[in-house]
Amino acid sequence: MAMARRIRRDDKKNLDRWLLTYADLITLLLAFFVVMYSLSRVDAKKFGKIQEALSGILNGGPAAISEGKKAIPLPDSGDALNFVKLQSVGEAIKEGAKEVEKDTLINTEIAERGLIIHIMEQALFKSGSAELGPEARVVLDLMARKLKDMSNHIRIEGHTDNHPIHTAKYPSNWELSSDRSTQVLRYLTETHNFDPRKMSALGFGEFRPIADNDADDNRAKNRRVDIVVLTEQMSAAEPSSQHYQQ
Repeated sequence: MAMARRIRRDDKKNLDRWLLTYADLITLLLAFFVVMYSLSRVDAKKFGKIQEALSGILNGGPAAISEGKKAIPLPDSGDALNFVKLQSVGEAIKEGAKEVEKDTLINTEIAERGLIIHIMEQALFKSGSAELGPEARVVLDLMARKLKDMSNHIRIEGHTDNHPIHTAKYPSNWELSSDRSTQVLRYLTETHNFDPRKMSALGFGEFRPIADNDADDNRAKNRRVDIVVLTEQMSAAEPSSQHYQQ
């Protein structure tokens, strides 16, 4: 009789262990299907990159998304899910750019700091000007629709090619690039009510090129405004209004 009770107790312990293992499996499957649903519009190549990163997380190893020859590290599982969200937003922006026939002037990429949206000069400004034209509003309205509900900090970065500018309004490319980024920021905050406390505008002149300034096509790539949606981790590191009040 005592032996029978001992066997029943051992069976109960084994059942408890099995239930814990089963619960872990169900949790992982649920997380997997949530990610699959969020990536329903991501192409197979880019999904493969994200799948590699998630595999690293689930196996307890380091995670990274590969962009070309450079691997983008994902610091932890929470930020990894934020990268997945940013990737999905980037895909939605590219689809929207096709709908407004601006897909040749708008590119997106995922970098370590977050989602970078490259908007070429032709989509926003005339040469040597920081005045937003009618076509610019089409592009920025698209950005607003896709980014408005995000809590991440957003940086607007202006860039030029290496051709110098010397006018009364713009003594150098520093002033031109800074004015352009500021105009984009003002449009998003004033027209679409983006939270100005979660935005910043910077001008880099010709000093952050993405292509060699050795041909007209390459210089055109460098004349751009980048909208950078920072990861949640990097957003948290941005100074807040309370920081300056201390």
